[in-house]
Amino acid sequence: MRIPTLLIADDEQILRETLGEVFRPWGFRTFLAADGEEVVNILRAQEIHLALLDLHMPKLSGLEAVRVARQHHLLLPCILASAEFDEVVLSQARLLRIVRFLPKPFSLRQVVETVMLTWEENYGSFPGKSLRNGLGNGE
Repeated sequence: MRIPTLLIADDEQILRETLGEVFRPWGFRTFLAADGEEVVNILRAQEIHLALLDLHMPKLSGLEAVRVARQHHLLLPCILASAEFDEVVLSQARLLRIVRFLPKPFSLRQVVETVMLTWEENYGSFPGKSLRNGLGNGE
């Protein structure tokens, strides 16, 4: 496999950029999107292995962006982040094969663990840092 790629989509610029910086040392090439349309454009132009998407974004929600991706036969694993998940959202997400849900607010440790576990479940061991060795006391 080539360099692992991670798409991070959130309309909060500081969070999006911080997460991009967090995952680069892990060995990911990160792509950042501020809204659902950017998500779709990146997915069409790049080979993305894993996506971390905010539910509530401008233009297209995280769910709507995944729906468009699935219509184009892009089956990459997706993690959906939100401050609230109701039964309607969870049901729609399951139909779209969202693999994990990440409640906001989350710590950097929680998001790293979620991304790395999702990677390992879908691709096997990660080619960069291992989850065990990468999460020390300050991370």
